[in-house]
Amino acid sequence: MKFLLFYSLFVIITIPFGFIPTLITTLIVSIFAYFETRNYYVLFSSLIAAGGIIWLPLSVLALVPIFLVSKDEPFVKIATIIAALAVGFILFPVVYLFVSAPPWGFPNQLYITLLTSIIAATLATIIGLFFALPLGYVLARKNFPGREFVDGVIDIPIVIPHTVAGIVLLLVFGTAGVIGAPLESIGLRFYYALPGIILAMLFVSIPFLINQIRDGIGKVDERYELVAMTLGATRTKAFFTVVIPLIKRNILSGSINAWARAMSEFGAVIMIAFYPMIAPTYIYFLFTNYGLSTTLPATSFILLITLLIFVSLRVVFGRVKNA
Repeated sequence: MKFLLFYSLFVIITIPFGFIPTLITTLIVSIFAYFETRNYYVLFSSLIAAGGIIWLPLSVLALVPIFLVSKDEPFVKIATIIAALAVGFILFPVVYLFVSAPPWGFPNQLYITLLTSIIAATLATIIGLFFALPLGYVLARKNFPGREFVDGVIDIPIVIPHTVAGIVLLLVFGTAGVIGAPLESIGLRFYYALPGIILAMLFVSIPFLINQIRDGIGKVDERYELVAMTLGATRTKAFFTVVIPLIKRNILSGSINAWARAMSEFGAVIMIAFYPMIAPTYIYFLFTNYGLSTTLPATSFILLITLLIFVSLRVVFGRVKNA
């Protein structure tokens, strides 16, 4: 099963490079597939797939030999092939972007916008943790009338269009907003300012934090806290010394998802704070003013950096999870 997944992805990843690279790669992999399975069906079917005039659909036929020789049940075979194609569907546009537009030759302003995105997303995640920890604790530990309603309210930023979210935030926190106007009078401005970007990112990303922390605390037996309290700890100390260490995986997972969601936000941000630009709004600015060809290198660079950061965070989370 693992060999099938590797074989399928190897062929699919090569497709963006064109017919000749796909042909050569499929031939090479076909030989390896034969030596792995010692089955002539693998070699024969793979060679037919590699020689196809329309390389995309016929290269996918290279999955068939492994399907024929696999000892797994039919459901597992089909599920594995579909899984490989699903991963290829996600990976194909990414690889094709890097091949079509290498991540260089973009305006220097991109560095500033990307740094602004990272700073704003990080601050939004930290602020979100400040609210998500107590709220998640209350939702996990307390039964009160309207609890289901509160759970539904938390998910509102996920289900509404994010341009609508931006308009709602602008109405409340804008220059003439019910909260924005008095805060602006004391020097805290949200409209076309960094706090507005952080606010929009926080609004769309905090549900991921709250839900993860609530679920994590819900799995921790409350008796652990009660035992700590019988030994002299306060409820606050029991929360930080007993509960927090037990839900660190949930906190990390929620933080990573919230940070990634904040980094990718566009709709809510552009409604309340088009300036200073973050990476998504700068890409939109390049596209609308200079066209696709100018936008591609910047898009490729942003995708590369965000992938590296996100994968690094996932690696750290994996080590903590296995610790």
